[in-house]
Amino acid sequence: MQADCLQQQLDFVSSQGLILSPEHKAALQVSLELLRRNYKFSHVYFWGRILGLSADYFIVQGVGLNELLDRKSLYSFNCMDWKLLPPATDEMIARSIMLRGRFMGDPSHEYEKTMAKKENEEQVNQDTEIKVKEEERLTATIALINMETAVIPRAAFIMTPQNDVHRNRSFEGLSVTEAGKLKSYLHFTNPHVSKTKSILMQANLEESIDFLDCLEDDELKVFWSLQYEKGNKLVILRNVLWPGYAFFHVPETTQFGHIYMGMGEKNIDFPFMI
Repeated sequence: MQADCLQQQLDFVSSQGLILSPEHKAALQVSLELLRRNYKFSHVYFWGRILGLSADYFIVQGVGLNELLDRKSLYSFNCMDWKLLPPATDEMIARSIMLRGRFMGDPSHEYEKTMAKKENEEQVNQDTEIKVKEEERLTATIALINMETAVIPRAAFIMTPQNDVHRNRSFEGLSVTEAGKLKSYLHFTNPHVSKTKSILMQANLEESIDFLDCLEDDELKVFWSLQYEKGNKLVILRNVLWPGYAFFHVPETTQFGHIYMGMGEKNIDFPFMI
């Protein structure tokens, strides 16, 4: 959610139970502008809130010229004092996926996980102990949620000839009809499916705006729930694998955004619930 219109955009997702206290809203309005100036970000977005047992993590993301690749995450406990998180690595994400249970609310807390490792030749099981700090788990969880849920309307961002990604000033919003279709939304992360499409399928795509994967191409579209609210004046898109995530778009306007407020745990039981 954009920092400069945070109050209004939070109202769009309040029906999903995603709310902040007046104190937190006031603190964010002041601190996010200071954060943008101090770190020299082009834009600052309120990413969301991960609930911990002793304290909650408030997350923001700052972006540079390339909004897709030049992105940094910061966290705070009071919405005023922010600490920069390290970039997430594949190894960091792989180790964090093994962990289960709530966040403690203490960045220095260390999780210990014992894994059974099987040797190929001797077929002997050996126990391997993995240690992961909560700050590392927090970084990996944010990256994983972004990879699986970050969404934008089609044509909201464009890619320049220099491969920079920034907002499309010509974007005026999706029509009411198009806003109700999954094919009108793109994953705002590094593309995978679009690179494997045939030449025939790529013929109808515009290179400057169709450089990302479409939700319609997801293997399991059942994970997405799209609905109109307030008649047809608001569209809410939720991902049931990550309870607490919500994307909104006001059709025929440039207003869109997403937020996550949850425990930072994936709903791995959902395939057994359908």
